[in-house]
Amino acid sequence: MRLNSDKVFETITLIFGVWILFLVLLIFYELLINSIAVFWRIGVKFFTTMYWEPIKGIYGALPFIYGTLFTASLALLVAYPISIGLAVFLTELAPRQISQVLSSLIELIAAIPSVIIGLWGIFILAPFIRIYLQPALKSLSFIPLFQGETQGLCYLNAILVLIFMITPIMTSIFTEAFKNVPTDLKEALYALGGTRYEVIKHVSIPHTRTALLAGTVLAYGRALGETLAVTMVIGNKPNITISLLNPGYTLAAVIANEFLEATDSLYISALIALGLILFVISLIVNLIGVLLLRRLSK
Repeated sequence: MRLNSDKVFETITLIFGVWILFLVLLIFYELLINSIAVFWRIGVKFFTTMYWEPIKGIYGALPFIYGTLFTASLALLVAYPISIGLAVFLTELAPRQISQVLSSLIELIAAIPSVIIGLWGIFILAPFIRIYLQPALKSLSFIPLFQGETQGLCYLNAILVLIFMITPIMTSIFTEAFKNVPTDLKEALYALGGTRYEVIKHVSIPHTRTALLAGTVLAYGRALGETLAVTMVIGNKPNITISLLNPGYTLAAVIANEFLEATDSLYISALIALGLILFVISLIVNLIGVLLLRRLSK
């Protein structure tokens, strides 16, 4: 009887796994079929053209691909060390009561709706960048990242918003990972005369590296696909520039902004093709994460 129950459970989970795979393939198929028109008409130039002018029938995805990867990658580079530091503080340094309060607060921040964060970016971050941060960065204008002027809606605003959104996610995952480090391992190094820093460096972080990588991949995927908040603060201008003070555009933002006003079939096909590109990028990121996780687990 137990064998039959195990077999039934195994069959049910197998069905769920196959169903998820089927859904992924179905989504990919629908996106591909509905974007063939623009690929057939424009070809490879769709991925290399820097201009997006639907009125003239010019469709180039390169500025949106660049904007998506640029904002998400820089946000991750800043959010990762912050999340590691917060997780270490909450698990190793902070008193228990303070740790519980801060952990609850971080989880609440992670649950804030995107539109609220977008409004915060418009009414708080944008004036702050325009009035205070921009003058302070003028002395660094010789660095390409800080050249130009802005009204507040720019790459920098979008990156700050993404940092605010993905830091709580990574911090929660990292904190739980550090809490699950066996106490015996840490006490063994303490007994050998190790300092708290050495315990964190040689025990906690190596023991949780798979969880750290999983949290990083999850946060990066969130940053790549974030739509509403980024759309509200990035400036929505197809731009390929390294300056953080210039406006930009992302794949998710252009789809959200222009899909309802698209009437031409080629225009609709181009927007669906952008969705296909975002879908493929997300799959590639998650696939790389899975491969790295398997390698680390071995």
